[in-house]
Amino acid sequence: MSLSDISLTAGMRANLLNLQSTVNLLNRTQTRLSTGKKVNTPIDDPLNYFTAKSLTDRASDLSTSKDNMSEAIQTISAANNGITAINALVSAAKGVATSALSASTSDLTSLVTQYNGILTQITYAANNSFYKGTNLANDKTHTLTVDLGDSSQLVVTGFDLTATGLAISTASNGTATGSYNWGAVSDTTPNAANIQLSIGQLDSALSTLRVDSQGLSSNSNIVTIRQDFAKNMISTLQTGADNLTLADMNEEGANMLMLQTRQALGISALSLSAQAAQSVLKLF
Repeated sequence: MSLSDISLTAGMRANLLNLQSTVNLLNRTQTRLSTGKKVNTPIDDPLNYFTAKSLTDRASDLSTSKDNMSEAIQTISAANNGITAINALVSAAKGVATSALSASTSDLTSLVTQYNGILTQITYAANNSFYKGTNLANDKTHTLTVDLGDSSQLVVTGFDLTATGLAISTASNGTATGSYNWGAVSDTTPNAANIQLSIGQLDSALSTLRVDSQGLSSNSNIVTIRQDFAKNMISTLQTGADNLTLADMNEEGANMLMLQTRQALGISALSLSAQAAQSVLKLF
């Protein structure tokens, strides 16, 4: 229908325009009430819309980084669990070696077996201290790169905490390649010198474990601090974005009541304006 097909009186057109404006406001208010936002598109408020989007985008990036940090903490914790177990095993091995110093020659074979069994468990613990395929406890070349958010990273370097990596040699009650012979130098005296060498290796291993544990604890602390920082920043960014875009629901509810009243009055006014044109019919 073209604009010239129907002619309205000036009063009717003015009332119609007011009614159309009220309907537009009603639609806008209904959208705000349904979404809870006063800014839903760039058309509503370009400055606030894009500022809020920038804030929410950064919050989203930090949220992804926070999840990565949570996974990194688990990986570090797995390695630390390994260190705790290995530390206990090394201490147990030292107890066996110390016992061997005063053992009878008949008991040396049993003690050597116990000692070597503990070394096997040390290697087992190191090889199984992984989380989702990442193991920081059995290879110095393994690294964990942690995304800390805002283009910053932390690289955690692994350790070799196997018996070989800790430079702990096996023991024997005779001659064996790569082993310390704890066997008796006489019929009644164990090889104290070699046993002391084993004890020295164990003491060195305990020192290494302490240093490695401190390094892991320091890295875990850094990641935890950054995780808390990211959590707080996400909350701040989301609050800032909400302040720019959220609608006052009480105000919008009052607006809806007023606009509904205005719409009803507009319809009544349009009807009254039409009565002037309808009065022409009374002439016939």
